[in-house]
Amino acid sequence: MKKISLVFRTIGERTSNIALDLAIQNIQPDQVHIIDQVKPFSLAVQQMLKIDYHCDFVVFMDADCLIVEDLTPFLQKNNAPYIDCYVLDKFRGYIHCGVHIARIDVVKAMQNIKEPKDDPKYVLRPESRIRDLAMKQLNFKKDFKRFNIFHDFCQYYRDIFAKYALRELRSRTDYQRAKLNFIQEDWEIQDENLDFKVAKLAINYARKYLNTHASVKEIAKFIEDLPNIAIDQLNKKNISEKPDLTLKELEKISIPFKIKSKIHQKNYKIFGIGLSQTGTRYLAQALTRLGFSAIHSPDDDLTLKELLTGKYDFSILDDFDAITDITVAPFYPQLDRLFPNSKFILTLLSDKESWLKSLEDQWTIQPGEDLLSDQDKNTQYRRLVRVATYGTYGFNKERFSYVYDLHCKNVIDYFKNRPESLLILNAETGEGWERLSSFLNQPLLENPFKSKSSAKGKMKQELYN
Repeated sequence: MKKISLVFRTIGERTSNIALDLAIQNIQPDQVHIIDQVKPFSLAVQQMLKIDYHCDFVVFMDADCLIVEDLTPFLQKNNAPYIDCYVLDKFRGYIHCGVHIARIDVVKAMQNIKEPKDDPKYVLRPESRIRDLAMKQLNFKKDFKRFNIFHDFCQYYRDIFAKYALRELRSRTDYQRAKLNFIQEDWEIQDENLDFKVAKLAINYARKYLNTHASVKEIAKFIEDLPNIAIDQLNKKNISEKPDLTLKELEKISIPFKIKSKIHQKNYKIFGIGLSQTGTRYLAQALTRLGFSAIHSPDDDLTLKELLTGKYDFSILDDFDAITDITVAPFYPQLDRLFPNSKFILTLLSDKESWLKSLEDQWTIQPGEDLLSDQDKNTQYRRLVRVATYGTYGFNKERFSYVYDLHCKNVIDYFKNRPESLLILNAETGEGWERLSSFLNQPLLENPFKSKSSAKGKMKQELYN
């Protein structure tokens, strides 16, 4: 039997007590180490790396994660040096964060890394930075695994504020800032939920009070002060804090997210093969609401490697029921052969000119010339899928218009004799939720999303209602 240690990090999150109980139940650790009220996070990282571990693996987790799946079978058979866990995040969908599984040799290597000085990557992501340096020394690669874990649900407003002010600081490249702005558009459909308003408030505050040229020292000081800033700003907005979390409230979050996979056939998956900005992100959210584990545009290292080598039976599909966006859009014939009983969903728009304008705005955030010079993994991924889909690194209106028409024609022609395999959704015409449920043989959920009408958010509203 492998020996497992649990490192549970809490700063008094609303989910702390329940999260710890669930972690002990579903991890069955031999030892539990609690890092309690250690701020800023860099000090918590230093403390956890001083622990004398006597185990085979360490599960590092934050108190904002609710593990609702038995992890012990996986932990006992796993031998990978490091696993980044995909979790269902309230604000961003499926992401890998919050729970990390490290083999003891990786942990010991992390313990031997000297604390980086004047390193903005360490200031913003201390644990990730130390781990990346250790993994590089060991020449190890990350693995990814999806588990049934809720992240950032049911949190105190003060913690949401602090977290999303920090998220803004971590999103100060042009691309990451645009990505954060795009995620905020998703929040429009959750307008009645105060959590999202608090997150927006935090992002705007950080942008206003800490400029993009701030020094490493200034950033560190801002992060250190965030707990007090959060309380002060919430008081100024007359936002009363939430009461303590109850089990009854926790049970409610599982109602709209039936997170146990509905797909039990290895050759049956769901692919959203619409092009960029046609509603693929919202499709992933809708599939999640129906109970499927769906990820939008995965950009992890393994998916990048598989794309580069033409391996389209993506390993990530071992853990997910569905993928949407241009990670899969160009490869639907190969995916159809690899997963012969699958469902394909083509999202499109009536107004191609508006679509072209939205793509132009998106692509000019980081021009093609920048993609040629930048070698980080995320840029490599974007470069690859752009060329595979559109045949260019940079925006070209004539080319994009041609690709849009050709892609739609080719998909429709390919599936013309198999209407049971393809669903075409034109979200702008008011179709969507009912047809999606019927296509996937799922019951139509009552009021799956609350949304408000707006010109910008029309597509989202139509798809979900």
